[in-house]
Amino acid sequence: MQSLDLALIGNCTVSALVDTRASIVWGCFPRFDGDPVFCSLLSPAADHGYFTIDLADYERSEQHYLDNTAILVTRLFDCQGGVVEVTDFAPRFGQYGRIFRPMMFVRRIQRLSGSPRLILRLRPACDNGASKPEVTWGSNHIRYVTSGLVLRLTTDASLTAILKETAFFLEDTITLLLGADETIHEAVGEMGRHFLEETIQYWHEWVRYLGIPFEWQAAVIRAAITLKLNTYDDTGAIVAAMTTSIPEAAGSGRNWDYRYCWLRDGYFVVNALNRLGATRTMEHYLGYIINIAANSGGGTLQPVYGIDGRAELIEHETPSLTGYQGMGPVRIGNQAHRQIQHDVYGSAILAATHVFFDQRLTRRGDEALFRRLELLGEQARLCCDQPDAGLWELRGSARVHTFSAVMCWAACDRLWKVARQLGLDERAAYWHDHARQIHQTISRRAWNERRGSFVSTFEGETMDASLLLLAEVGFLDTTDPRFSATVGAVEKDLRHGDFIFRYIDQDDFGEPENAFLVCTFWYVNALAALDRREEARALFEKLLACRNRHGLLAEHIDPRSGEQWGNFVQTYSMVGLINSAIRLSIRWDQSF
Repeated sequence: MQSLDLALIGNCTVSALVDTRASIVWGCFPRFDGDPVFCSLLSPAADHGYFTIDLADYERSEQHYLDNTAILVTRLFDCQGGVVEVTDFAPRFGQYGRIFRPMMFVRRIQRLSGSPRLILRLRPACDNGASKPEVTWGSNHIRYVTSGLVLRLTTDASLTAILKETAFFLEDTITLLLGADETIHEAVGEMGRHFLEETIQYWHEWVRYLGIPFEWQAAVIRAAITLKLNTYDDTGAIVAAMTTSIPEAAGSGRNWDYRYCWLRDGYFVVNALNRLGATRTMEHYLGYIINIAANSGGGTLQPVYGIDGRAELIEHETPSLTGYQGMGPVRIGNQAHRQIQHDVYGSAILAATHVFFDQRLTRRGDEALFRRLELLGEQARLCCDQPDAGLWELRGSARVHTFSAVMCWAACDRLWKVARQLGLDERAAYWHDHARQIHQTISRRAWNERRGSFVSTFEGETMDASLLLLAEVGFLDTTDPRFSATVGAVEKDLRHGDFIFRYIDQDDFGEPENAFLVCTFWYVNALAALDRREEARALFEKLLACRNRHGLLAEHIDPRSGEQWGNFVQTYSMVGLINSAIRLSIRWDQSF
């Protein structure tokens, strides 16, 4: 049975998911949203779409990341005392004044003991798993040719053994470089060793400069590395997850493609990066968001864009992939790009606000950028009380969602503060006045007197987890009794065991079965804000226990079994972990 007990490797150009037996089961080329060359995660019965290392008489495996790196080590044991160590990574390091991050995976396979016997099966797929590439070979390489991509495997292993998938005894160490169709002019083993040493050094240096809390350091470091791996360096975009169509719950049909960049994530991701001190990654991501905003020309913003900034993410189902655990459909593209979601204006402006106040950044905000953001503010002002699909992207209904209205308020509020920072008094007064008016409207129409709390829609009755963020974005003070009352109402309606559901109303696909993990992190933060720190810490520890063996989280969790569901690795979940850990940890000066 498939599971999400997977490890992520990558270098901010390409990424792959590796299972417990060192099989690459998911990986897209030439970038995160490309063709899934390795797709057995979504087509387990197919005879292609994977890269396996099959050990004869296999008994068990052990697996771990090298400390403070994105380098995965798997040890495979056979029944006769043979042990093989597989080191998997994508090269990333500084070279010639820039970061070297080729479209390449490196696999080093070393004999540790005994006489292990292997079969290497490299079977790429193409056209979303529908077909196999043409195979050609030379003296030390194999080429996998499709209509849009050529991959080259360069190796010091026997090409015959790989092409014919015949078993062989591993005598020492073999190296496999899988990447672009480029000739390698040095010994493969030496290149693999050099790439490994340099990549280890890169990650150690990157982690060294993180600002991490005193407590839960290993968990935060792993989450930070994962967040970095979900970044596409060329544009600065950060994808929501590396996969498509892992269902939110078994047989639910809630199978979506998350290999894109949601503007809504921007505020939370930027905050996490800022708190970690990962300023370069934050600056690149802010650049991506600001470019999206500028290219809109003051028109409407979409909720989601491609990692190259493209707007069209046409959604279709692909029958060539049967789905995770056989649960289709598998979707490519995401219809959410056509939805109306008014919270995006606040998300973009909240993220961009950092460039006006953070003096560490190379590019600082100026009046010209402020004028561009004002165009988004005008959109927020006009749609703050209009129906939309909401942050949960409901496909079958439109309402006036409280969170969308609050984020429109946040857009105006932050523009007021930026204008004040720039000394633009007239614009500051303009945006302050609109922020005040929207705040009054929300306070009147989203407050339910009978329930004694804010509710998810104007004049509504029900709750959703985004109401936990009312203090986080500054709409309410944490001491405001309306905030504690709203948190109490969320607890009453949406808490199931240790987890907070995003909502419990029936939607286009029925009633939600599993909990959206980031909502429980929001709840942890709300408890901390209400000075219920011991409750918050205890619940946070339970969330940490939900991670897989590598410290990674998917999108959803079954509150009954603890099984992870939804797309993987989920940026929102890892960001939730980082923000909660930093909020809850004791200070360094209190620790000794």
